[in-house]
Amino acid sequence: MDTVPAAVSVVIVNHNAGAVLRDCLSTALAEARQVILVDNASVATTFDRLIARFAMHPRLTVIRSAENVGFAAGCNIGLAQATEPAVLFLNPDSVPAEGAIRAMLDTLEADREAGMVGGLLLSVDGSEQGGGRRAIPTPWRSFVRAFGLSRFARRWPTLFDDFHLHMQPLPAEPIAVEAISGACMMISRTALEAVGPMDDGYFLHCEDLDYCMRIRAAGMRILFNPHAAVTHVKGGCSQDRQVFVEWHKHKGMLRFYRKHFRHRYPTALMAVVRCGVWARFAAVSMPHLVPSARRWLATRQWSLRPFAEAAPGPARSSGMLAVGRPVSS
Repeated sequence: MDTVPAAVSVVIVNHNAGAVLRDCLSTALAEARQVILVDNASVATTFDRLIARFAMHPRLTVIRSAENVGFAAGCNIGLAQATEPAVLFLNPDSVPAEGAIRAMLDTLEADREAGMVGGLLLSVDGSEQGGGRRAIPTPWRSFVRAFGLSRFARRWPTLFDDFHLHMQPLPAEPIAVEAISGACMMISRTALEAVGPMDDGYFLHCEDLDYCMRIRAAGMRILFNPHAAVTHVKGGCSQDRQVFVEWHKHKGMLRFYRKHFRHRYPTALMAVVRCGVWARFAAVSMPHLVPSARRWLATRQWSLRPFAEAAPGPARSSGMLAVGRPVSS
């Protein structure tokens, strides 16, 4: 591992990420000049235990928020403290491989037109994840994907292309892409001065797509470096709050489409997209809602005593079910 840390400020926004946060911090502190950890109201005792070994590290700044302000707002809190020429937004459940941070910085500095660079996101099993390199999911592309029209892409690639690029062969060298993932997103100081901080109107998800749109609108390129590997333990911060996460994810989708595409697409298509977004939310949330509802009902104890005591003797054996009130615990 490099003995001289890269001129990068790493901003990590944490909310109950768990033990993987230690691995993320360990790598970031070894490879970057500055690490800013913004904690979004995690369980205090657990968080204190996880960062105890790093508490006195000279390159670590810890900022604790009393409430969960969201990912974008947390990134902006960290960004305000960043001092290095490049800033890497890194998920707490993302662990860069040795040399990955340096590789992204070298890629960013080698291309004068580049404003942002991302790495190769890998699952724990070593397979490539979909978000590391992608096209912008425009309303039309989302419509194509939702209705399975991407199967016609071989014949009409321009009309029915998909936005997931990880299905394509891995490039040998860094290439320009439309978007990368906020799980591992490095941005230059020049780009920051041009586009400003993230849009904190997004609570969770789609703020990275929005940032990519703004970078490209400012005339700068977004690069994907296949040699900068980052293991992303996807969902590490949200495994026990799936419905909450999905709600904000789908709200973010609507904000993204409304902000960037409502004046570029027919009203009818945008209405279909809105309906599709909420239909998708219902579909992905239902498997989590039903078990939760069953568990909640199982914990309730319903008492028939008030009705049984008030009813005359014969009515008690009439076979009718009386609805009572929950027993307070």
